[in-house]
Amino acid sequence: MNTVLTATPGQTVGPFFGYALPYERGSELVPPGSPGAIRLHGVVTDGAGHPVPDALLEIWQADADGRVPTATGGLRRDGWTFTGWGRAATDGEGRYSFSTVLPGPSKPDAAPFIAMVVFARGLLNRLFTRVYVPGAQLANDPLLASLPADRRDTLVAVPDDRGLRFDIALQGDRETVFLRYPGHRP
Repeated sequence: MNTVLTATPGQTVGPFFGYALPYERGSELVPPGSPGAIRLHGVVTDGAGHPVPDALLEIWQADADGRVPTATGGLRRDGWTFTGWGRAATDGEGRYSFSTVLPGPSKPDAAPFIAMVVFARGLLNRLFTRVYVPGAQLANDPLLASLPADRRDTLVAVPDDRGLRFDIALQGDRETVFLRYPGHRP
């Protein structure tokens, strides 16, 4: 018997983002140009420094007042409900962009950040990281303080004329710090 079977998605390397991912306005946590809107953007690169044209990023964040949203409807953008969640794909040059707000600190004197997850080719599981908002409060953050000084800046966004830039290096000398949470299996 010489029957050749087609591999199923569980037997092949993904990602498989074509079905329902990404979705309309998924990267718009707030409409661009609305009061308080900023652009969080950057480039995802591989270990050789080449852009990754088929990555998918998800973010979760507090609102400008530091409140973690509990509103439903993240898949249906209505233009005014802030759900704190978004999804964006990279383009052919590895660029991504979100329209969002600067998160406020969730506790007094805490460093505000945006939680980010990266899905990309060659990854058998997602990668977790944080995008910290620059400011004096970074000095008190326990996670940043636990990292070697030369690695901390891989988690801090850089202000630019369009908002905040946060580049993600999946490997290499300037690899972004990725996190493992209790109960998370790599």
